[in-house]
Amino acid sequence: MNITFPQIVDLLIQSDLIKLTFILLIGAIIVNGATDAANAIAGVVSTRTLKPNHAIILASIFNFLGVVVMSLINHKVVDTIMNMVDFSGNNHFAIIALCAGMIAVVIWATVAWMFGIPTSESHALIAGVTGAAVALQNGFKGINGTVWVRVITGLFVSTALGFILGYLLLKLLHYIFKRIKRKNAIKILKNLEIAGSSFMAFMHGAQDGQKFIGILMIAIMLGMGVDTSVGAEVPLLIMLICSVLMAIGTAIGGKKIIKAVGMEMVKTNDIQAVSSDFASATSLLISSTFGLPVSTTHTKTTSLLGAGVATNKRGVKWSKAVEIIYAWVLTFPGCGLLGFFMAKLFLSIAGG
Repeated sequence: MNITFPQIVDLLIQSDLIKLTFILLIGAIIVNGATDAANAIAGVVSTRTLKPNHAIILASIFNFLGVVVMSLINHKVVDTIMNMVDFSGNNHFAIIALCAGMIAVVIWATVAWMFGIPTSESHALIAGVTGAAVALQNGFKGINGTVWVRVITGLFVSTALGFILGYLLLKLLHYIFKRIKRKNAIKILKNLEIAGSSFMAFMHGAQDGQKFIGILMIAIMLGMGVDTSVGAEVPLLIMLICSVLMAIGTAIGGKKIIKAVGMEMVKTNDIQAVSSDFASATSLLISSTFGLPVSTTHTKTTSLLGAGVATNKRGVKWSKAVEIIYAWVLTFPGCGLLGFFMAKLFLSIAGG
């Protein structure tokens, strides 16, 4: 199904619920930029290869490219997000439930950002929307079990792959740079850091951009009275808007998360930054290719841990790593329950 941007504008004019949904999604995307996109440039900033403002510009450009390019050539993550839960039935109540789920996501992610904890915005999005769908359908029939398996698969794949690749890449780079003069090695590493951060920012846009596009398309199709399972082509302007909003979020809240991941958990050096960026971006690329909606924060952090362990186990602040892991463990049940109860509250007020 083809949906044009003028149709979306008409929908926004006619429906206050769709307006509210879009406002909530705008908030969620901006918070995503503040909490997740900054991870792409944490390494290049913490090693002082680039100044924060320059790194944010770099991330903005490659987030933009990631959203657009990946959505044009492979939109499997969009498809997974659109099909993981069931919002069928009364479209009016479905939009109300979706709004409630998005409010839960914004609340959860904002609180995490206030405490400087790089919680997974992706997992919060998936959990909040799933909780809302369960509330709408009055049971777990609101969950598409087959598709949800991809979410769980992505959780384990991204964790293991990020850590292993981070560890192996660092060992490989250590072996290679032993044979290069220090002055030349530093210059090469600095260039690789910029390339790695660009790759990571690109894949952040590719992954997280598609997740929010998926939710946007659910809202649009519900507003138009169309069955969300039929699928639809994503308007290019929707991709561009999503990318710009992520960049704004990165500029607003990026420095705090850069500090938490790039400076507090591991004392990052040049070679660790390169290893973790390429490892996490590669893991995200593989996951995106197979339509697995994974966490960019999750993947970046585990790859950084892998690189840290490969260098020196004592250089890793495990207390910070444990704090982040607790945030991940709590996100699915916590944000899911919040989405469920918010949806129940909104539906009861609306008479649903």
